[in-house]
Amino acid sequence: MNGTALAPHDDFAGSVQEKPSALRYIDWIWHVRGEVALPPRQSSEEAFDRLAPLFRQTGTSYNRYQNTLTFRKKDAAAQDKMSVFDSGVLQVENSVLRYDLISKALLYCFLAPLLFLAFAQATIAINDWKKPAAHAAGAAAKAKHKPADKKVVPPMNPIDKALGAHALDKSDGEDGDEDGPKSKKPTPTPAYVFAGIFAALYLVGRVLEDRLVKSLFRNSIVGA
Repeated sequence: MNGTALAPHDDFAGSVQEKPSALRYIDWIWHVRGEVALPPRQSSEEAFDRLAPLFRQTGTSYNRYQNTLTFRKKDAAAQDKMSVFDSGVLQVENSVLRYDLISKALLYCFLAPLLFLAFAQATIAINDWKKPAAHAAGAAAKAKHKPADKKVVPPMNPIDKALGAHALDKSDGEDGDEDGPKSKKPTPTPAYVFAGIFAALYLVGRVLEDRLVKSLFRNSIVGA
C-alpha cells in the first residue's frame, strides 16, 4: 500500500541508531547505509515527494510518517532501479537524508563462497578416505599381472612400410589393460572456481550498489 502520514510498521520501527551495536559489526554484509545532503531550504516532505516515484513500483509497498519513509519489496520487477533491495528505512535529520537498505541478494552472494568452499573440503576429505582402498585395489591388480607374458608384435606389411605407416610398438593397446578404465575421482577445483566467482560478484556488487543507490537518491532529491 502506498501512502503518506501513516504510522510505520513495527518491522521498521526505530532508526539505524536503535539497532543492537553487536549486530552492526556483521550486518554491513547485507546492509547498505549512507547519507545524502538535502539542497538548501528543502524540507523532509519535499525530499520524500521527490523520492516517491522510486517506491511506486510493482511489488513495492511504502509508508511515510513525519521524517521517516519505510518500504518493502516483493517480487520486484527487473526494471526497478532498487530491485536488489528487499526493505529499508530512510530518514531526514538536520537536512540530511540517511538510509539503511537491506539486500538478501548481497547476503546470498556472501554466503555462496563459504558453501562452495565447504563442498571443496568435503571432496578432499572423501578422496582421502577412498585413497587407501584404491591403493589396495591397485596393488592387488598388479599382483595378478604376469610379467613373463609378452605381447607378440606382428611384422609390418612392406606396403604399409613404404607408405610410411606407424610401426606397432609393444606398448600399443596396453594402456588401461592392467586395471581397466581408470575411474575419475572427484576434484575440488570446480568448487573453488565457483567460490571465487561468487566472492567477486559480492565485492563488485557491494561497492557498485552502494554508489548507485547514493547517486540515485541524490539525483532524485535535486531533480536531476
